[in-house]
Amino acid sequence: MPTMNGFASLAIVLGLVAVSTAIGLLWRARTGRVRNRADARTIVTAAGVGSPHPFGPAATLLQFSTEFCAPCRSTAVVLGELSAERDGVAHVEIDLTERPELAREYNILQTPTTFLVDGSGIVRARIGGAPRRDDLRAALDDLIGRSHVATA
Repeated sequence: MPTMNGFASLAIVLGLVAVSTAIGLLWRARTGRVRNRADARTIVTAAGVGSPHPFGPAATLLQFSTEFCAPCRSTAVVLGELSAERDGVAHVEIDLTERPELAREYNILQTPTTFLVDGSGIVRARIGGAPRRDDLRAALDDLIGRSHVATA
């Protein structure tokens, strides 16, 4: 039976490390980024996702979470703070554990996933993973304008 020499084994290991590193860097670069997505066909309503809480008249930060998702808890804090900074912006969290059909309907592959929904219910942006606060703040400001910042 032929055996692999040390050089070939080392080359395979180094190749696997390089591929794994590249995949990890790509995943990290994409996670938490705001991806603009103005698609008038994707309309979301509070009733449609089963939320007892109304959507905001200016915008809604719609967070899809699961019960055992650790990053979902910190995301809820960030989204709550961002919505409190602005008039007319709501933060609504939906537990996909209780509503798994929504994951299929909205193609949610990871939690947390956040939709930035305008006052008409159109999904304007999508964030997979924990959002980057400054990026989301900028997207929210672009959507509703800086005039909607709450005053203390």
